[in-house]
Amino acid sequence: MIRCISPVDGRVYAERAVATEAAITTAIAQARGAQAVWRRVPVAERARYCLAAVDAMLAMQDEIVPELAWQMGRPIRYGAGELRGFAERAHYMIGIAEAALAPIDPGPKEGFQRWIARDPLGLVLVIAPWNYPYLTAVNSVVPALMAGNAVILKHAAQTILVGERFQRAFDAAGLPAGLFQTLVLDHDQTAKLIAGRQVDQVNFTGSVAGGRAMEAAASGSFIGLGLELGGKDPAYVRADADLANAVENLVDGAFFNSGQSCCGIERIYVHQDLYSKFVDGFVETTKAYALGDPLDAATTLGPMVKAEAAAFVRGQVREAVAAGARALVAPELFARDAEGTPYMAPQVLVDVTHAMAVMREESFGPVVGIMPVASDAEAVRLMNDSPYGLTASLWTADADAAAALGAQIETGTVFMNRCDYLDPALAWTGVKDTGRGASLSRVGYETLTRPKSYHFRVG
Repeated sequence: MIRCISPVDGRVYAERAVATEAAITTAIAQARGAQAVWRRVPVAERARYCLAAVDAMLAMQDEIVPELAWQMGRPIRYGAGELRGFAERAHYMIGIAEAALAPIDPGPKEGFQRWIARDPLGLVLVIAPWNYPYLTAVNSVVPALMAGNAVILKHAAQTILVGERFQRAFDAAGLPAGLFQTLVLDHDQTAKLIAGRQVDQVNFTGSVAGGRAMEAAASGSFIGLGLELGGKDPAYVRADADLANAVENLVDGAFFNSGQSCCGIERIYVHQDLYSKFVDGFVETTKAYALGDPLDAATTLGPMVKAEAAAFVRGQVREAVAAGARALVAPELFARDAEGTPYMAPQVLVDVTHAMAVMREESFGPVVGIMPVASDAEAVRLMNDSPYGLTASLWTADADAAAALGAQIETGTVFMNRCDYLDPALAWTGVKDTGRGASLSRVGYETLTRPKSYHFRVG
């Protein structure tokens, strides 16, 4: 059985039996059969099905929002925001599909006709995480279908019901049977599916350890892998930054979703001229959070996904303090904070160094370290001192300076005066241990298709 233990109260919220081997074999066969027909369906017709599925998903919003809170702890006041993002990404990728999938014309050559077609890969396995279960899944599911592929979705145990919501939405849209399927799989079954070359592409979002497991399973199979893994995303506040704007947005970037975001802000470097004022404002803004039951509309900070996850972050904080850091937020200010539970108060650390795990290893929780820097060069050096590279944000009034600094930062996305956001028109990608491949934008369609060249002598 796959069980979802709710962080709200520790009870089993949902459980599902893993698929039998016979069910997996049948699902693969159905997907292959459906895809053989679907690949010949015009892109405009594929779009009608996918748009109808988006509408069907949005129609379930009133059920989805509290369901999300029970499964992974996000306050209900924010649940609809994920569905808005889901719709934005889906609509964008549907809207650009015709152009993105059109044949590439290399230009005229006398006596020849030449073009490069974008052929679907076949069957795409999407392995989605719990922290943004609709947003991360839609990044691959909708464009994979639009590109002419079949899709199997394996969702995280913590958000097992999200997979069922996707299935209901596509079924309601009348998508051909077998083309999209949700399977409940354990780790061994997933690895076997990949190692046996039963799928043609795996798009995985999760931990670095999970990404290594994907690579191990796919070793020698030559199937494609898209890996969006961990992050330790930095921010740099320059001396010319709008202080109030930087404080407000970086607090949100650090603590939204209880810090459980791959592109959340986990470390901040502030020019020494602004450092004291920035820290004071950051701490005061942090203290305004309301930690509590995510089903309460007044709650702005819910529990972490598991007690073990909160214990890990608390451990990072204790280690940092023991090594000389100062914790500026008293947990007692948050009545619901309690050791041994998923309910953890947000924490701000200063006097931190890169010798501390909290400044180098992914926290994935409501803690952030803040360091003063004397120059742009020092900020860039510290921002690059990480095994990860998903996003980095620069806070400045000088766009030219931001562009020059961005060219030096080892990251997949550079933000200026914003953070923790995904624009579907831009490629979502990372460097170093953050993974490989890209989703969304026109580039995302390249990873879900293969080029096929046509070279005809006609003269």
